[in-house]
Amino acid sequence: MSAPSTTFDVIIIGAGISGINTAYRVQTTFPSASYTILEARNGIGGTWDLFRYPGIRSDSDLYTFGFPWRPWEGKKVIANGEAIRDYIRESAAITGIDQHIECGHKLCSADWSSEQQAWRLGVDADGEKKVLWGRFVVLSTGYYDYTQALPSEVPGIERFGGEVVHPQFWPEKLDYEGKKVVVIGSGATAVTLLPVLAEKAARVTMLQRSPGYIVSVPSVDQSAQWLGRFLPAWLTYSIIRLKYLVLPQIFFKFCRQFPNAARKLMRKGTIEQLPKNVPHDPNFEPKYNPWEQRLCITPDGAFFKSLHTGKSDVVTGVIDKVTETGINLKSGRSLDADIIITATGLKIQVAGGTHISVDSKRVDLTEKFLWHNVMLQDLPNMATVIGYTNASWTLGADAAALHICRLLQYMDTNKITSAVPRMEDPSSVKTVPLLNLNSTYVERGKGAMPKAGDKAPWKPRSTFFGDMWEARFGNLSNGLQFSKVSV
Repeated sequence: MSAPSTTFDVIIIGAGISGINTAYRVQTTFPSASYTILEARNGIGGTWDLFRYPGIRSDSDLYTFGFPWRPWEGKKVIANGEAIRDYIRESAAITGIDQHIECGHKLCSADWSSEQQAWRLGVDADGEKKVLWGRFVVLSTGYYDYTQALPSEVPGIERFGGEVVHPQFWPEKLDYEGKKVVVIGSGATAVTLLPVLAEKAARVTMLQRSPGYIVSVPSVDQSAQWLGRFLPAWLTYSIIRLKYLVLPQIFFKFCRQFPNAARKLMRKGTIEQLPKNVPHDPNFEPKYNPWEQRLCITPDGAFFKSLHTGKSDVVTGVIDKVTETGINLKSGRSLDADIIITATGLKIQVAGGTHISVDSKRVDLTEKFLWHNVMLQDLPNMATVIGYTNASWTLGADAAALHICRLLQYMDTNKITSAVPRMEDPSSVKTVPLLNLNSTYVERGKGAMPKAGDKAPWKPRSTFFGDMWEARFGNLSNGLQFSKVSV
C-alpha cells in the first residue's frame, strides 16, 4: 500500500463553525500546507445549515460564538440561524477557505497506515467511492448524529392522526397556521419554538416532564451601542467580547458554588415575567440546580411575553399515551393537537459514525480517552474538536484548533511524522464525564462519547482561559508518544 503524491498535510472533516475555524488556523499557521475540508452535506454551515425550524437562533452571544479572527458586526447579540449561516459562509469566502471545501463528501472510513505514516480515508462523494490520504486528520463533526434524531420515548406516538415533527428535520412546507400544536420538551429548542409558533398557530402548548431554567437576555447589548459612539469598532468589540468571556463564567461559578442562592435569584426573575394566571410551581421549578443542565435563554423575554398573549401555555406532566387526536396525561388531563413536535434532544455521536482503524484494526472511540480534549488516545495524528457546554461552542473549538496547530508546528520543527496519545497506567486514571451536564440526551448518550479522566492530560475542558493557556504554552510531550519514520 502506498500513499499517492497528492497526500494532504491536513484533512478536516466537517465545514461547520469548528471546521471553518480550524481551516483558518491551519492556513494562517502553515501558509504552504495543503489541506482540504470534507463536508458530507451539500452546504457550508454544519448545524446552522441542517436545522431550519422556525425561530432557530444561537443560545450564546455572538461576541464569543463568532470567530475571533472575524468579529461579529451584527447589532443583535443573539442572532437567528440564517444570519449565522450567512456569517459562516461569508467568513469562508473572504478567507478563501471555501475553495478548499468538498461538499457532498462523506467520510466512511479512516485507517492509519504505520508504513505510510498517513491516514487512508474512504469517502463517499455523492455515490462515488474515493480514497484520500492525509498526514493529519481533524474531526470537526460535532457530537451529534446529523442523520438520525434521538428516538422519542413517547408511548403510542404511532397512533397520532396528525403530523409528528422533530425539529432536526423540519418539513419546509409544514403549515401550522391556525393549528393546535404541542411541543414535547423543555430545552432550548422548545423554548425557542413556542413564541414563534404562537404567532400563527391557534394554540401552542409546551409539554414537559420536568421544567428547566429560562433566562431572559437582551437581544441587543446597549453597552456595546453606547461604547460604539465613542470608541473605534475594534476596541468596542474587544471590551464587549471580554465582558461576555468573564461575566457568564462568574455566573456559572456562582450557580455551582451557591446553588440555593442561584435558585432564589432565578425564581424571582421568572415570577416577575409570568402572567398571573400561569403558576410558577410546578411549571418553572426544576428538580436540579442551575447549570447542572444548560440554561435556556429567551431574547427580550419572548417566551414569557408569548404566555401573556393567551395563545401559548406550559403544562408539566407525564404522558400516559398518545391518541389519534392528542395526548393523554397520567394526571387525567388531555391535550388536543393537530401537530406534535418532539423537541427531546439530539442523538450523540462522534466522528460522524466513521469506521476508524489503525493498521486495519478497528478502534472503539468510546473506549478511548481524550488528550487535552483534543486528541484521541492510541490514534496517531487524529484530533477532534469539541466545544463548551457552559459557554460558546466556538471558544472551545478555537482552543482545540490552536492546540492542534501548535502541535503541528512542533512536529514540523522536529521532523516528527506521528504523535500518539498514550496512557502509561490506565488503572491510575478515574473516568469522569466528558460533558459537565446531566441533560437527558447527554445522559442517554454517555456510552457514545470518548472518555475523560480525573488527571492531566486527560481531564475534560475547564475554563476558556485555562484551556487557551494550555493550548499556547502547555506541555506537548506529556502523554504523547512521538515517532520519526522515513516514508
